[in-house]
Amino acid sequence: MPASQEAEAVIRVRDLAARFDGRTVFEHVSFDVRRGEVFVILGGSGCGKSTLLKHIIGLYQPAEGSIEVLGERIEALEGAARQALLRRIGVMWQSGALFGSSTLAENVEVPLEEHTGLPAEARALVARVKLGLVGLSDAALRLPAEISGGMAKRAGIARAMALDPPILFLDEPSAGLDPITSAGLDALITQLARDLGTTFVVVTHELQSILAIGDRCIMLDKEAKGMIAEGDPRRLRDESQNPVVRAFFRREVMA
Repeated sequence: MPASQEAEAVIRVRDLAARFDGRTVFEHVSFDVRRGEVFVILGGSGCGKSTLLKHIIGLYQPAEGSIEVLGERIEALEGAARQALLRRIGVMWQSGALFGSSTLAENVEVPLEEHTGLPAEARALVARVKLGLVGLSDAALRLPAEISGGMAKRAGIARAMALDPPILFLDEPSAGLDPITSAGLDALITQLARDLGTTFVVVTHELQSILAIGDRCIMLDKEAKGMIAEGDPRRLRDESQNPVVRAFFRREVMA
């Protein structure tokens, strides 16, 4: 079931603005992500979804505003403190971003090699457990070129989970997948969130996925340069009076 309205906020974004070379991508963006929920950042192309994600995980510095992740102001952290926080989040990029010359198991082991002192046998065991969680137990010794796009996305999620982070960020997980594979990935995300209590922040514009997995969402808009909606995506689809939000959720052409 969705995260409780009273659940602790593990991410707090306040009055965030992103600007590059004098161009405002978005501004005045504020929201919370609650522990254990699947939170979706949605909107049309060019609205700043991936830019917002990169701000939250510390790749970009805000032009204005603040970002708190797991009780820490990520934009203010440096050195060892910053690295310690980053080890508590996992990220799966759109393509899966797997190392082509390494097996799936070796890909999952990369964060363990970099950030733990586990011996090789223990790393291999953890990798197989994580691959098992995403349904890839039988593919551990395959190379990325030997698997499908959907399997690559699952392997990317397994690697993102290697250090047992409480928050996982997924960038366009359904992009490029056929409807059946996409539905399977949606089911996996929902299952992991419920079984493990992991918080997911998912960037996507795939309407079916949004409605299938999202507990709550925010919608960004390119023209508005900011947020235009927040809440349960199904309620936004059925009840929003904003014509842009309504058009997005109902796949309508704007007049």
